Amino acid sequence: MINIIFMGTPDFAVPSFEALVKEYNVKAVVTQPDRPKGRGKKLSFSPIKEAALKKNVEIFQPAKLKNDSETIEKLKKIAPDFIVVVAFGQILSKEVLDIPKYGCINLHASLLPKYRGAAPINWAIINGEKISGNTTMLMDEGLDTGDILLKQEVEITHSMTAEELHDILMNKGSVLLVETINKFISGQIHPKKQPKECDFYASMLNKDIAKINWNSSAEKVHNFIRGMNPWPVAYTHYEDRIMKVFSSKIIYEKTNKEPGIICDISNEGIKVACKENCILIDIIQFPGKKPLKVKEFIKGNSLKNGTILI
Repeated sequence: MINIIFMGTPDFAVPSFEALVKEYNVKAVVTQPDRPKGRGKKLSFSPIKEAALKKNVEIFQPAKLKNDSETIEKLKKIAPDFIVVVAFGQILSKEVLDIPKYGCINLHASLLPKYRGAAPINWAIINGEKISGNTTMLMDEGLDTGDILLKQEVEITHSMTAEELHDILMNKGSVLLVETINKFISGQIHPKKQPKECDFYASMLNKDIAKINWNSSAEKVHNFIRGMNPWPVAYTHYEDRIMKVFSSKIIYEKTNKEPGIICDISNEGIKVACKENCILIDIIQFPGKKPLKVKEFIKGNSLKNGTILI
């Protein structure tokens, strides 16, 4: 039986962990420490910790694994064939990378070498990519730079959000991981070195970059809104209030209106001029309120034509 140590933290890693538990002997899980969550700041388990508890798998939660010699020694004693890493959230030292017999395998949610980094799913959509996918690789000391093992492609539709692509890649990735391990053990995979260059580095998202630039084409604005959903959520200012925008459609209609101007408001949504064409916003949220479809929002609230969103 193949022995595995699994390292992961968020929801994205759960299907992979569960698939590995079915196929192999998962001896231990390494995940991030419990974090305070919500208004009460109550300590919350990571999704992987919750999954590991259900399977009675031993759990380690080092604040920084590379500095935790006690945990590293325990992992060495397990003597795994593989360490499998899926969205763990910490960089592994060479000492940890050298622990498994065959190596450390990472599942990354992009078609490497493009979109190395923390937010590949979001940036693929923001940049208007038509194809994304998963890559498995042998980890090295670089960030997503290890030798490529297998890839799988996924089509990105014109309306797909980052959340929807996340869920597709999350489930497909678990299948790819099992295939990778089986083929690696049987000698059917020949690792392929990556080029040093990366076409686009997928840096971490934050709320500061979520503001919509209306002086862009409708297509770019639409892609930006999709890529920011479900977090941090694209926003703009309606008068003196922040208006979050969850969903939109492109209207291929030329206008001489200034970018950001509300051209029309109806049950279909809010039509806004962009540098090129327009978009139709259909789900919005104001501070202290729930996200609502525009047709529901305007039943009890007023929005003004001609207002400039900034």
